[in-house]
Amino acid sequence: MSNKSKTLYTGVTNDLQRRIYEHKQKLIPGFTQKYNITKLVYYEETPDIQVAIEREKQIKGWLRSKKIWLLRLFY
Repeated sequence: MSNKSKTLYTGVTNDLQRRIYEHKQKLIPGFTQKYNITKLVYYEETPDIQVAIEREKQIKGWLRSKKIWLLRLFY
């Protein structure tokens, strides 16, 4: 997810629509609320939560430039 300033946020959820709603309504205190992270810019799906968590950790470990590269592959 991102905001107007292009700050990036990476997370995991089992209900994408609910989670986006929570971010847009600022129902979750923390980073996304503080930085007004409300725009979904990319997502991946997997039926395996462990795979999802590992992928989240992988992406969070990347430099911003690599995250931007990933986004540009799809947009």
